[in-house]
Amino acid sequence: MNYDQILNQKIQGVKPSGIRKFFDILEEMTDAITLGIGEPDFVTPWHIRDAGIYSLERGHTKYTSNAGMLELRREIVNYLRRRFDLSYDYTSQVLVTVGGSEAIDLSLRCLLNPGDEVIIPTPSFVCYGPLTEMAGGVPVYVELKAENEFRLTPEELKAVITPKTKVLVLPFPCNPTGGIMERKDLEALMPILKDTNIMVLSDEIYAELTYGQHHVSPANLTELYDRTVLVNGFSKSHAMTGWRMGYVCAPKPIVAAMTKLHQFGIMSAPTTSQYAAIEAMRNGDGDIEHMREEYDSRRRYLVENLNRIGLTCFEPKGAFYVFPCIKSSGLSSQEFCERFLREEKVAVIPGDAFGPGGEGYVRACYAASMKDIAEAVSRMDNFLQNLKGKEN
Repeated sequence: MNYDQILNQKIQGVKPSGIRKFFDILEEMTDAITLGIGEPDFVTPWHIRDAGIYSLERGHTKYTSNAGMLELRREIVNYLRRRFDLSYDYTSQVLVTVGGSEAIDLSLRCLLNPGDEVIIPTPSFVCYGPLTEMAGGVPVYVELKAENEFRLTPEELKAVITPKTKVLVLPFPCNPTGGIMERKDLEALMPILKDTNIMVLSDEIYAELTYGQHHVSPANLTELYDRTVLVNGFSKSHAMTGWRMGYVCAPKPIVAAMTKLHQFGIMSAPTTSQYAAIEAMRNGDGDIEHMREEYDSRRRYLVENLNRIGLTCFEPKGAFYVFPCIKSSGLSSQEFCERFLREEKVAVIPGDAFGPGGEGYVRACYAASMKDIAEAVSRMDNFLQNLKGKEN
């Protein structure tokens, strides 16, 4: 059988994630430290786990409605109003998904026609480009600049808009840079979007993880509310990565279209996870604050010490990543990360895995123990000193 002829050519043309090979190398090692995985090191809080367990003990093991349990959608709306001053109708503007990634996939497949363009700030999460291509769209990358703290500027946006532009992805707080968009930054984009039909896909999975200021959603701005598709979930804010729970909030016609796709492809999100998510929405605010405080202390330690050992690193205002510049090493991002892993047994992720704007940087995740972070910095210092010694 010639499987190259059998397989879908569009899928065949999508490049695999540039992150994977580093984890393949990591699996071969012992005593390695990873600052590579973008996953909380916290266990899901007990009261949330207990809610899921209790639902199983009560025999709640059947399908739910396609859009998700009405009780959960109501709690999501209450949470968004309480935490972010956002208003949605839980009966028609909310869809519960299998993680935030499904919500992004559904959004793009529902919004794009063949040849439509999607503006994607880069560096950013690895899924936007491939999902755009698989939905028949064309990714248009905008390279964000460190001197702007990796924010999208009006000038950068205006330069890439064409008659084919359909969607603008706003991945803030940003993985991998930790960059955010403040209200004034979003307001600066409004005049450019005003007379267009461009939709905003706002990936807000790190909305609860901001430091020193409150997250502002494009949907908080009246002028952007009707064109915003808000994606969020429970993985980062409530340490629920394995529960695979996300949601999307958007204008009613868009949610209706997404629900059709979700209905035929997924049916409904896992019932046990939905019961756990209800508990997270109702009683998880304290857990969020505790985890954020811990991440903040690690963030400040890592930024200070990376700069101390000679890697320029701007202070991230969101998520749980730092994005230091490694150009002074003379190595590419891929070379730096592969050598650092093999020579010092520490995994960080090359910046170019997150798009063309990431070359010359690496991503380090501080959702790890302070002990591992301190040891990783020590090994990084040793690695850099060895590089300098070889140059001399």
